[in-house]
Amino acid sequence: MSILFTYIKELVQVREHTNEPLRGTAMDELPSIKNAYLYVEDGRIVDYGSMDDLHPHPAEEVYNCENQIIAPGYVDSHTHLVFAATREKEFEDRIHGLSYEEIAARGGGILNSAAKLADMSEDDLYLQAQDRLKQLIAMGTTAIEIKSGYGLSVESEIKILRVIKRLKSENYIPIKATFLGAHAIPLAFKDDRNGYLDLIVNEMLPVIGEENLADYIDVFCEKNYFTVDEMLRIIETGSAYGLKAKVHVNQFNALGAIDAAVKAGAVSVDHLEVMTTADYESLADANTIATALPSCSFFLGLDYAPVNEMIDKNIAVALATDYNPGSTPSGNMNFVFSLACIKMKMTPQRAFNAMTVNAAHAMGLQYEVGSITRGKKAHLLFFKDIDSMAAVPYHFGHSIIDKVLVNGHHIQD
Repeated sequence: MSILFTYIKELVQVREHTNEPLRGTAMDELPSIKNAYLYVEDGRIVDYGSMDDLHPHPAEEVYNCENQIIAPGYVDSHTHLVFAATREKEFEDRIHGLSYEEIAARGGGILNSAAKLADMSEDDLYLQAQDRLKQLIAMGTTAIEIKSGYGLSVESEIKILRVIKRLKSENYIPIKATFLGAHAIPLAFKDDRNGYLDLIVNEMLPVIGEENLADYIDVFCEKNYFTVDEMLRIIETGSAYGLKAKVHVNQFNALGAIDAAVKAGAVSVDHLEVMTTADYESLADANTIATALPSCSFFLGLDYAPVNEMIDKNIAVALATDYNPGSTPSGNMNFVFSLACIKMKMTPQRAFNAMTVNAAHAMGLQYEVGSITRGKKAHLLFFKDIDSMAAVPYHFGHSIIDKVLVNGHHIQD
């Protein structure tokens, strides 16, 4: 199938290559072409340019897009999409004054999700997750990372990862799986944390490696969860199975995890609501992507990650949803876009770069998605009757996307 889009009002995020993540003043640039054309063949971007330079293409279909802005789809590099049940009761508890940490100490939070997931069949878990994923694609997400972490036992962690593997095979967008067995210490090991670490290292990871169930490994490095030394033990063991690290750090406390993760070669460090001078220094010019999760800060009433300070210090910044049932029951990247601009004071240019080019780097997909680049997948968002990309965060709470194109031919209205 070949498609030619002509007279595009503006073609946004046009780049010859995206070999390196954007940082510093490069985050202020959002390259585009007005009155453009875009040629797609077999799901890949083959050519683009100004209509003034259009030459004949053997397109089977041609569409006039004179009132439309076209941009690459969002890349969500941090989600917990596979879960068994929502947690509205805890939402009410927080309204009545309990903190996220206090709810967790009472057996709620991650442990609550793990208990409910243990009772759900793999098929039911898959059907729920597939429904959520379809909703996210319709809202513009065209590549996604999904973590385990609500299992906390060999059987349940493997069940989640097998569900993610099924999602990969049944959907047309790139999906990366992350093993997060170190999300919390389960009740059965509350007096034997080393026993749980041994379970992760000696029983979970061998199965994951044998069945090729994950791309990345994650650890929730935080007070009352896992220490920096424990994080290093887990990600170093994971690397023996070919898993690269993407880790939860600095959500509530700065423990020195960022420096340790950067030195261990982590692909990304995520959350970053609490940052120290030493953390900035560790991330400046590093290959590790700093991923902020503003929807989590919004829902829990936490401080927002200081992304502009990071960008000014030459740190590569990405944005993601953190979609999960406890702290972020929303996978809407349009809302992340709005929060980034309204609450974190990012310009639309910086925010969109963080949600596309840099987010793709945070998933190792920089050669596949995240920009209008020859050879990349034609995962495209169509916006009708807007003057610029600033209209997207401006209309907070709404999705103003007219169409989502996946691989050039699966269009969802």
